[in-house]
Order: sequence, then C-alpha cells, then structure tokens
Amino acid sequence: MRADVQKGPEIWLRGPVTVPEPGPQEPHTHAGPRRYSWVGTHGGAGVSTLAAVYGGHDCGRDWPGPEDPVSVLLVARTHAAGLAAVLRAVEVFRLGEAPPGLDLDAVVLVADAPGRLPRPLEKQVRLIEPLIDVYRVPWVNDWRLGDLGGTPPRETEALARLTGASARRR
Repeated sequence: MRADVQKGPEIWLRGPVTVPEPGPQEPHTHAGPRRYSWVGTHGGAGVSTLAAVYGGHDCGRDWPGPEDPVSVLLVARTHAAGLAAVLRAVEVFRLGEAPPGLDLDAVVLVADAPGRLPRPLEKQVRLIEPLIDVYRVPWVNDWRLGDLGGTPPRETEALARLTGASARRR
C-alpha cells in the first residue's frame, strides 16, 4: 500500500483516501482534463473503441506502463463473464495487489447487446456500484460497424465529461 494513503477500516468504498502533504499550499493551475488508462478486464471488453472515442491510453488487458497515465478505468462487457471479471479486478485494487502507483478511478460497463440488461445481470451491476463509480455505455451499432466518429452517445455525457471527450469534440 502506498505511504500517502490513510489506513482505515477494512470497508473499502470508492477508493482510498489520500492524505494531503504538509507544507505551503501552491496555487492551483488548470492542467486540463485528467488522462486515463483504459484497462480491459477480459478480451473484447471494448478498450480500443473507448480510447478512440473518449481519449486516453489503450492498455488492452495489461496494466499501464511507467509512461502511461496512472488513473485507471476498468472496462468490461455487461455479460455474466464480463461482470465477474470486473469484480475480480476491483478486488485486486481493494486488496492492494495492483501495481504500485495506480489509481482506480471508475469502472466502465459496455453493453454486450442492444436493449435492457436482463434482471440477473442488473443485480450483478448493483453489486459493483457501491464499490466504485460505474459508467455505462449503451450498445452503439455505428461502433460495431467501425464508425467511431460523431459525438459519444447522450447516455455517456458523464463519462465524456470525466475523460474530457466533450471538450475535444467541439
């Protein structure tokens, strides 16, 4: 566990709490949107598509390297295997087993089919939501056909704001 993280009870919700460094306060400067590393929790999660549409570094299924952004967005499809894989990956962070220096910022769930999520899968999503911020990406037929242009789906406005994609596409 990193030295700058405050230790607390075993309950882990929405990530560790960072303890501010003592010393003089520096003036805040606007550095632009935070950069992210997209990490797939299983093959075919949609990491390359998300990185192309929202920006950031495409890590595939690997951890970010030393030159990559340390802020991690875990990606999974909304099928049973994808949801189980993302829960395992969140547990890796909770147990402090992820590579040192990485910050888990959110989970991004990509629809595995058009339409509503079946009730059993929706229940699995509800197990993830109390642990970490979850962003959902709907089925986008144009992306399936290779058309990554245009604006991101309306349902992903919060994800676009997080990644700065809304500012880049104007």
